[in-house]
Amino acid sequence: MKALVWHSRRDVRVENVPDPSIEHPTDAIVRVTSTAICGSDLHLYEVMGPFMEPGDVLGHEPMGIVEEVGSEVDHIRAGDRVVVPFNISCGGCFMCDRGLFSQCETTQVREHGKGAALFGYTKLYGQVPGGQAEYLRVPMAHFGPIKVPDGPPDERFLFLSDVLPTAWQAVQYADVPDGGSLAVYGLGPIGQMCVRIARHHGIEPVLAVDLVPERLELARRYGAETIDASGIDPVEVILERTDGRGADSVIDAVGMEAHGSRFAELAQKSAGLLPDAAARVIIEKAGIDRLQVLTNAIRSVRRGGTLSISGVYGGALDPLPMMELFDKQIQIRMGQANVKRWVDEIMPLLLDGDPLGSEDFATHRLPLDDGPRAYEMFQKKEDGAIKVVLEP
Repeated sequence: MKALVWHSRRDVRVENVPDPSIEHPTDAIVRVTSTAICGSDLHLYEVMGPFMEPGDVLGHEPMGIVEEVGSEVDHIRAGDRVVVPFNISCGGCFMCDRGLFSQCETTQVREHGKGAALFGYTKLYGQVPGGQAEYLRVPMAHFGPIKVPDGPPDERFLFLSDVLPTAWQAVQYADVPDGGSLAVYGLGPIGQMCVRIARHHGIEPVLAVDLVPERLELARRYGAETIDASGIDPVEVILERTDGRGADSVIDAVGMEAHGSRFAELAQKSAGLLPDAAARVIIEKAGIDRLQVLTNAIRSVRRGGTLSISGVYGGALDPLPMMELFDKQIQIRMGQANVKRWVDEIMPLLLDGDPLGSEDFATHRLPLDDGPRAYEMFQKKEDGAIKVVLEP
């Protein structure tokens, strides 16, 4: 089959790899009909290469048609249309019973001290072949895949794999009080969907911060008050619009590759030039994340407010303003999305009129063969690329 595989920093290729097969009775094989590129995939493209190996199959946002199931899979069958969550969870362990599916104890990657295994996402998360391919082996298929109805286009449901539940959780974790304000830093896919979900919940104002004109315009169309951070300090604007207190809640939807952190950017690039063994130590043990957005988020939230972090960070010694966090009595919630925790709340919106605009969310739909160019375009923010979907 064809698959999009990683070779080195900024080098992904479409190659022929072996077709997957049933390996365990809880497996399923899915023929992929749509698969998206996530902002987190760009971390593999740029920063996290030392944890990858040439030939690793990328991708963790797929959906498609079930081709085959193992003997212990009975909630789906061949011919069903399914979305595959990005985290691989068993549904019955201590963590899953508490709705913490991204911490599943059955698939935790204990060798690296990490949570549940993820599709297409480095040795740290199990090195499970991903879904930017024609076919996908789905472990824990007795629980994970989400059955969706035939009829609507793939885009109506595709983003249940990651974007929708990640943004839904980010807004839930933000815990905006009645009548309260929300600031969202970063208007990539997750930030855009945070805006839509927050406005759907009646949150106003939603103050949305980014540097890219197309992203700011899209957020405005869904009711955000946008702030172009390219020439001003967004913190000052947020303070001005919230009576000098700051937003009641702030979402950081950017993560480790924020603009404006020149020293950390240099550290990331320098680590990428080291031999993999040395680079892994630097990335895991040092403070190499670009923290401009995170520190701005801390400055932007009011005293006693809540900071929700959905952007991915990787450093162990990132310098944080602990005195400010403590003095402002800020609550912080973060982590990988517990996809299946939120599906029952999101699905009715997808079945009833699509108020979140899922069908129109993708800015580009390209064949899998164009995957290398799609990664480059998304990474460089070219051609208005906000969300790219590949079609095997």
